[in-house]
Amino acid sequence: MRKYSIIIPVYNRPQEVDELLQTLTLQTYTNFEVLVIEDGSKNTCSSVVDKYAGQLDVHYYFKENSGQGFTRNFGFEKASGDYFIIFDSDCLIPSHYLQAVDEAVTIDGLQCFGGPDRAHKSFTITQKAINYAMTSPFTTGGIRGNKKHVGQFHPRSFNMGLSREVYEKMGGFIITRMAEDLEYSIRIINAGFKTGLIADAYVYHKRRTNLWQFFRQLHFFGRARINLSRFFPSELKLVHVFPALFTIGLVALLPMYWLSIYLFYFGLIVIYIFTMLVFFHAAIITNNVLVAALSIVTALVQFVAYGTGFIREGLKKLFRG
Repeated sequence: MRKYSIIIPVYNRPQEVDELLQTLTLQTYTNFEVLVIEDGSKNTCSSVVDKYAGQLDVHYYFKENSGQGFTRNFGFEKASGDYFIIFDSDCLIPSHYLQAVDEAVTIDGLQCFGGPDRAHKSFTITQKAINYAMTSPFTTGGIRGNKKHVGQFHPRSFNMGLSREVYEKMGGFIITRMAEDLEYSIRIINAGFKTGLIADAYVYHKRRTNLWQFFRQLHFFGRARINLSRFFPSELKLVHVFPALFTIGLVALLPMYWLSIYLFYFGLIVIYIFTMLVFFHAAIITNNVLVAALSIVTALVQFVAYGTGFIREGLKKLFRG
């Protein structure tokens, strides 16, 4: 029976860790340990972890702040399992998760894997709309967590697993933020390890709770994509450029009114079609008109935030070069 080591890096989020650990007490597959790695937090979760000492094989570590990538490496070094699983602290884990993982590892022989994210029924309308934007086929988030995604699946660190063999051969993360998980996944894939998506190993990922936090996160993701191209230039594809082009088009829309009224109305029509597609698709997926309406906003925020981050970091790279 395989042993899994669940590694949770955390920075000033004790309430999230409490909710995450509570969901882990309900796992149907029970041969696992939990390592909570405090990354130099001031608001620590040590007392929260102590609360679960009788319910979980849980271990708490405090270290100096070094970012999420190197904090996960710390967890790898302390882990005793055959497989390591990384969760973000803002995830809730369904009770069948480890069972689904173990079955997939047994049947498919996966050595590195990831799973999708979903919106929990307890999420706010904003959180559900953000989740839609990050998983919809009409946004860049739609290429993640879907068996019909574009290209080979790259596990992401909010829900990512790897075998001890992978870690012993590849080591851990070599950068601590700015697409550190994608860099790691690509190295693992290039080394020939079998990697795949486990569709039933989903988590409920809270992400951000308001639009400004969501904007900042996606702006960072746009910058991270450029950072990743430092290591793997071929990973910069047209789909990653689209939000930047969309953002430039929005900015150029007003001057178009004086330059060409036809281009101006064409731009408005494109935006209208996009927003209507998002609205009706979100209404069908979420069965909630309010979530669907707000999904128009979150989809636009996602594109603009990612696009401006992409442009910002791209210009920095250009001028440095």
